[in-house]
Amino acid sequence: MNRARNVPARDVLELALPLEDPGHFDPLLDHIGEARYVLIGEASHGTSEYYVWRAELTKRLITERGFSIVGVEGDWPDCARIDRWTRGHGDGSARDVLHDFARWPTWMWANQEVASFMGWLREHNRDHAPADQVGFYGLDVYSLWDSLRAIVDYLDVHDAEAARTARRAWSCFEPYAEDPQQYAWATRIVPTSCEEEVVALLTRLQQQVGVVGDDAEARFHAEQNAAVAAGAERYYRTMVRGGADSWNIRDTHMTDTLDRIVAHHGPGSKAVVWEHNTHIGDARATDMSRAGMVNVGQLVRDRHGDDGVVLVGAGSHSGTVIAGREWGLPFEVMQVPPALPGSLEDLLHRVGLENNLLVFPGDARSWLEQRLGHRAIGVVYRPEFERPGQYVPTVLGERYDAFLYFDRTTALRPLEPEEPQLEAEQETRPFGT
Repeated sequence: MNRARNVPARDVLELALPLEDPGHFDPLLDHIGEARYVLIGEASHGTSEYYVWRAELTKRLITERGFSIVGVEGDWPDCARIDRWTRGHGDGSARDVLHDFARWPTWMWANQEVASFMGWLREHNRDHAPADQVGFYGLDVYSLWDSLRAIVDYLDVHDAEAARTARRAWSCFEPYAEDPQQYAWATRIVPTSCEEEVVALLTRLQQQVGVVGDDAEARFHAEQNAAVAAGAERYYRTMVRGGADSWNIRDTHMTDTLDRIVAHHGPGSKAVVWEHNTHIGDARATDMSRAGMVNVGQLVRDRHGDDGVVLVGAGSHSGTVIAGREWGLPFEVMQVPPALPGSLEDLLHRVGLENNLLVFPGDARSWLEQRLGHRAIGVVYRPEFERPGQYVPTVLGERYDAFLYFDRTTALRPLEPEEPQLEAEQETRPFGT
């Protein structure tokens, strides 16, 4: 990571714009233009500034550029409840609805920063007809059992015969006590799985014609829950074998889900995506590609480059963050040490940046083409052991189209304490994240 020491400060400073209020996003909105996809990253899931400024940018994209989709690194059933609330269905506050997030880490979505945005979104949607409201959707693949429950509930009302197919899928998973790791290890030891059952369920829903009492929105959610069940089964079965396959299944699933949502909203719809930098930033500009990994940013660029795709990364030099020291343990507020010498964050700190927006020119040169270590903090973090493996080698000008930098950041503000979840399912993670 020593290359950063050779970058002239003036080369960095000439791109750095102030970021002190939402109006300072004007140059980025000009760069976005008519793009239909804006993916906004974060260097950790536990940093307040990433959530706050991502929300402020999203508000401007909604109100000024007509974006109608917010897709996030969350589970479909949990986010569906939030979506309904933001569209005016149900009482209570955003905090009340966010308390329903039960899968570790609950603080990733059940926090004050997200609650504030959801309150704003409900007010925004209140002033618009249903067809013009903004939807909030979970793109992730983890909600196997919750998605199966939602499908059974839907089919019990709409299609009794298809409900029997759903129950066959449920009964296949039943011996594993809603423990995805138990299911995954069982399929590794014994060459049997529930793949056939969930694929049959997905096929049945996709082929199903309209039924009495059905509506397009309910049907869409049922089909997506079936897609989650199929994707989750494949993900967990692959995860225990190691390698890049499970990561690629997950990111491909999230991209496929985004495509289905955009198609559901109709021609010309525009989507914002909120995920970690490791999903948002183009994998080809990192060492992830050498490991055979693809990610959402890469796939969206490949599929929708003609429609306009803008990838926005984020990072910081030091401060505080919330994370768990082990999978399933309650969060702690941790000190983030100063970035390692020679890293991207160290470079931006040394030249004197504080809160800044960097928008990259189309013909990026000089330091934007250098491969620099770029810190990635996961939901599990031990700052005392921070090492070069915590930094993803990155060509910044190729990984993102713009970057949000905060020199010193503060921890996310959860809504309530978190109980240990020692059986929490793990995810495939690149490098030290």
